[in-house]
Amino acid sequence: MKIYSWNVNGLRAVIKKGDWQRFLTTHSPDIICLQETKAEPAQVELNLPGYEEYWNSAEKKGYSGTAIFTKESPSAVFLGIPKDIADKYTLLDQYGDTTKEGRVLTLEFEGFFVSTVYTPNAKDDLSRVAMRQQWDPAYLEYMQQLESQKPVIFCGDFNVAHTELDLARPKENRGKKGYTEEERTGFTDFTKAGFVDTFRHFEKSGGHYTWWSHFAQARVRNIGWRIDYVLVSRDIIPLLKNARIHNETMGSDHCPVSIEITGIN
Repeated sequence: MKIYSWNVNGLRAVIKKGDWQRFLTTHSPDIICLQETKAEPAQVELNLPGYEEYWNSAEKKGYSGTAIFTKESPSAVFLGIPKDIADKYTLLDQYGDTTKEGRVLTLEFEGFFVSTVYTPNAKDDLSRVAMRQQWDPAYLEYMQQLESQKPVIFCGDFNVAHTELDLARPKENRGKKGYTEEERTGFTDFTKAGFVDTFRHFEKSGGHYTWWSHFAQARVRNIGWRIDYVLVSRDIIPLLKNARIHNETMGSDHCPVSIEITGIN
């Protein structure tokens, strides 16, 4: 089974440029998790034979949003972070209510859960770091709640470079958005809880990135950040065949990431 995650930064734009169909033809994922769709289903003309579509769009038009397209029918679909967990945390700030921004979508299958997340950005002035210190533990608690039932695969744009291996210029960016101690600690807490960063499980070196600035030919020069991840429960590790970054795939300022697993239903 091939599971992909991609922050498309506007699905309609990726389709218009032709990159969406090229991606599907090349990779044919069994499950594709999207972030920052910036659309509602009725606004998008998709060519998806063989896939079922599930969406969690933001209340604000053209903003945020997640979706999962799957060849296998799920047994249940869950939008957002459950209310019992969300109520424990402050997930609203001066920028808005993150629980209404379509940032989390989860499907249940027979042997596992798949969840996709579009984590709030800390902002250039770090004014949303406080939100991140609420959001990250809330989402972690949700993943732990699911894991108490069956293994979990969760993926998306976490808006943080976890270690200095995960960005091209760690010294220059230390303390800036996406590389603050608070954000990095939030991600470390996922791994401390036992979840595994699948790409880092296989690849111990740096130089592998999933997002590049539009400025100064950053993508061509590979001056990037690894902020898109697929994490899994430890029970899935024996089934994990590979974990990859597909930086050849164009259409967004992010590229897709994927895992392949065997023997799971």
